[in-house]
Parts: sequence; structure tokens; C-alpha cells
Amino acid sequence: MTAFGYMVELATGSSRWFSPQMMGLAPDVDALVPYWLGAWAITLTQGWLPADMAARLPFILLLTLTLVATWYGTYYLARSPQAQPVAFAFGGEALPADYARAIADGGLLALIACLGLAQLSHETTPALAQLAFTAVLFYAVAALPFHTRWPAVAALVGLGGLALSGAPAIALFLGTGSAFIFLLDRPTESVQRTHQARLAIGMVLVTGMVALLAYGLGLWRWRIDLPHANWQEWRRLGRLLLWFTWPAWPLVLWTLWRWRYQWVRGGAPSRHMAAPVWFAGVAVAATLTTASADRSLLLALPALAALAAFALPTLKRSVAALIDWFTLLFFSGCALIIWVIWVAMQTGIPPKPAANVARLAPGFEPSFTLFPFAVALVATMVWVWLVVWRVGRHRNALWKSLVLPAGGAALCWLLLMTLWLPLLDYARSDAPLVRRTLVVMKQSPSCVEAHGLNRGQIAAFRFHGKLKIKPVGSEPGCPWLIVDKDAMSSMGSAVPAGQWKFHSALRNQTDRTEDLMVFQRQATGNSRGAVSK
Repeated sequence: MTAFGYMVELATGSSRWFSPQMMGLAPDVDALVPYWLGAWAITLTQGWLPADMAARLPFILLLTLTLVATWYGTYYLARSPQAQPVAFAFGGEALPADYARAIADGGLLALIACLGLAQLSHETTPALAQLAFTAVLFYAVAALPFHTRWPAVAALVGLGGLALSGAPAIALFLGTGSAFIFLLDRPTESVQRTHQARLAIGMVLVTGMVALLAYGLGLWRWRIDLPHANWQEWRRLGRLLLWFTWPAWPLVLWTLWRWRYQWVRGGAPSRHMAAPVWFAGVAVAATLTTASADRSLLLALPALAALAAFALPTLKRSVAALIDWFTLLFFSGCALIIWVIWVAMQTGIPPKPAANVARLAPGFEPSFTLFPFAVALVATMVWVWLVVWRVGRHRNALWKSLVLPAGGAALCWLLLMTLWLPLLDYARSDAPLVRRTLVVMKQSPSCVEAHGLNRGQIAAFRFHGKLKIKPVGSEPGCPWLIVDKDAMSSMGSAVPAGQWKFHSALRNQTDRTEDLMVFQRQATGNSRGAVSK
């Protein structure tokens, strides 16, 4: 909602394109491209598509671009001579292109299976734009030794997009490290040392230009937030690394162990190992040194998926079977829980899940819609078919071990977005709180002053309530004032005494930490204690 608010401000001309603001507040993330994309989509589809749906369109394309770029990046890494399997004495091994396609399929499935991809990749936020441009740059680094034109364009787009999406430091580190990877890569018959030097120089030049561009636009903001030296903080980060990158991280560790002799081969690092390790390492370092740890770790997923794919040729049958059984039990259990709670919401049976829903989301009224139910039912049947196919006797594809993790993650996300979508909308959205506020005001006022509201609340009141939210004291005559409860202590210095009287206190029923205080403008002459009350 916060990012969407800035997109609407740009689309309506209420903010400048190179310095987005909403009610005088700059974005938390110093980004431009994500807000531009949403604003352009809103402008181009105005009149025939709702603004919130229009803003999703470019981010759907960004997610698609992430998947495609990860597949091609893994494919070209697998085409590296060091990544190819040992040739048999009498032939019969897989062709290089076929082997690379199988590895790329495994990389794509590993990316889809990562639990951390589920929510953040479906948000209209700068995090998804950063993920897409990281994947594009990853593809460029993998493909540049084989082709020049399109990978070079991808490198420019990836570095520039990262810098303009709020991650110029990430772009600087990834670009510089990629140049060293090109420079130190082992030359082959098709890629000579001079060509590698040209690639390294070109990557350094592009990185430098992008860094200067970000500096000129004022996008450099160092937000270093080192973890506290206590067990709770490190345990939190460790838990994030474990679940966010599951199931890729066990396969990554296996890859690093089984390919340990490929780290340095012939006096030079193996590019199919060095490139994904560098991309993942930079993202993990950002995770440990920034406040938004999960959104920084999101950028590591394409590289981790590529590393996980290289574990597939070396997996023993017993290990693959263990992955299958764990995945089958885990995702089948998750899907069963989703279905049971949905049935409880609809019928009240079983009573305990229904009571839990009523307690966590008071006021929510479930409804039955045929189309989402049909989609969820078909998806569940496809999951059953996929399990039967996986345990069946047929050709053993290289990527077979990652089918169930990817399918299970997709199934659970689809069930949440169909069966649970009304409940999630009610629990996570500010729309119910906005509607209750409008009921308190009894009519849609000409303007409303606000004090202490965060960016998401401002955007929610403007979009869901169609209210003209103004900073407190900026427009005399507004009949109502909304104050966040946490900002009440500073209200005395921001609001002139004697102008407002307390009217109502509203609590977000699904978020006990969000309380709003509503004040009504009163006639002159009332006591100074009205505001402080």
C-alpha cells in the first residue's frame, strides 16, 4: 500500500518524478523505477482498469522476467566447460546443450520452491524490482562469454535497474565482482584472454556510470544496521536464512562440497561456481548489515537456485528419496491445514479452527465464491497427480527431485490466494479500519488533517476512503483530525490548543498495535484541555 501510494501520487501529478513524495514524506526506499512503472501502468490503463490492478501489471512482468533470467543464467553457467560432465570413454554422455537445459530446469524449479519467494515476489514493492534486475544481471554475467549483444544490454539494464530501484551499493559490488570473475576466468578455445579483459573493462565502465547516475539522482543512502551482539539477534538471522532459502540451502551446501575441486581449476576460479557464490554472498552480506533482512536476502535466491541445480547430477538415490518424502509430507500437511481451516470458516466444523479464526479476525464474515473454490480444487488434484507421477516408473529426469518442492510451494500459495484470500485481505488490509473511520465521520468530509500517520496509513485513507489527507495545520477548515496513538505525546507541539475535541478511538481489530484517535474541530472558546484529553 505504501508503494502504491507513491505510484498514485506520480500518476496524478501530485509529486515530482525524480523525487516522489506523499504528504511531504519521501519513500522509505530511495527508489525511482518501481514507482515509475506503477505510475505509467496506472496512467496508460486509466478509465478501463482499476488503479490497484493496473499497478500490479508491471510487477507481474518483473516476476516473469526473474524466472526467465534465472533459467537462462543457469543454462549458460552449465554450458561452461568446467561445468560439463566428464565424457565417457566410448561416448553416450549427454550433449552439452541438453545437459545445460536439464540443469536450468532444476534451477528454475529450485527458485520456485524457495519459501522466501512466495510473498515478497508478489508484492508491488521495490524489492521485486531489485530481484528482477539482479536476475537479469546474473544472466548477463553467465551469458557474456558466449554472446555479446543481448547480454551486454542485460548487464546495462540490470545494473541501472538495481541502482534506480534503491540498491546502488548492491549494483556496485555485483558489477565490480563480476568484472574480476571475467578477468580471472579460465580462457577456452572460444573465449580468449583478450575477450575476457574486454568484458571486465566493460563491466567496470558500466558499473562506474551507474554509480555516478545514482549519485547524481541522490539515491546513495547508506543504511548500515549491524546486528546486535546477542544470541536472540543471531538466532533470528539464522532462522531467517534457514526457512527463507529452503529447500535450496541444503542442495547449495552439497554443491559446494561435491564441486570443491572445481573452485580453482588450472589456476583460475570456475565461473559456474564463482559467479553464483559472489551474487549470493553479496546478498547475504546485505542481509546481515541492513534492517530489511528478508528483502535483502531475496536477491540471493536466483544465485542459490543455480547452485542448488548443480547438486542434482551428484545426488544419490537415497538423498533424492529423502527430499521427496519430506516435501510430500510437509506440503501435503500444509495443504490439508489450509483446507480444514477453510471448511471451518464456512461451516463452523471443526469448531476449534473456526474459533481461532473468529478470535484472530474479529468481525470477519466468510463467503463462498465458486471460481476460487474450483481453482483450489483443481490445483489440489494436480498435486495428487504430480505425486503419483513422481513415484511412478518412467525416465529419471535430472530435475526430478525438485518437482515436488516447486509444486508444493506453488500449491500452498495458490490455496492461500483462493481459499484464504478474503481472510488475508481482511487481516492485512487497512480497508476495514478506513471504513469504520468513515462511519465515525458520518460523511465524506472535504479534507482531513493527519498527525503521526505512517505512509501506508496515508495511502490507505486516500485510496480506500477517497479522503483528502493533509498535514496538520496545512489547510484551515478541515473538520476532522486523525492521530496515531503513538504520536499523541507530540501532538501538543504540532496542534494548536483549543481547536479540537476528542471524538472516537478506533483500533485495528486484527492488529492490536494500530490505534487511531479521531478529533473533531470545535468552536472557538473551548478549553485548552480538549486536545490533551
